[in-house]
Amino acid sequence: MPVYKKTNYGDINISIEAIANLTGGIVSEAYGIVGMASQNMLKDGFAELLKRDNYSKGIVVRTVDDKFEIDLFVVISSGVRISEVVTEVQKRVKYELNKHLEIDFDAVNVFVQGIKVTDN
Repeated sequence: MPVYKKTNYGDINISIEAIANLTGGIVSEAYGIVGMASQNMLKDGFAELLKRDNYSKGIVVRTVDDKFEIDLFVVISSGVRISEVVTEVQKRVKYELNKHLEIDFDAVNVFVQGIKVTDN
């Protein structure tokens, strides 16, 4: 289900994969985020970290009542305040997607799939 936009010059179709890749890049650069995770937890309860090519497995874009919503599945670094990291990710994703795609997302839902302990 691509996102359709109509301009004075013609129609634009933005694939969900393109939105997912853009969003994955935005999220992976955020402070406190280790990476994108798969929506499906592995059988031992561990989250699979996704590489740049597979960001769409950790991002769900959908329309609800003609409004766009996005779900993000992430792994966070230990030692950070989860609520602050998640809030900043929500703000940044909403701002960047609006800036780049001129699409307003009604909800940016973040699901923390795991916390990774990093060596200091």
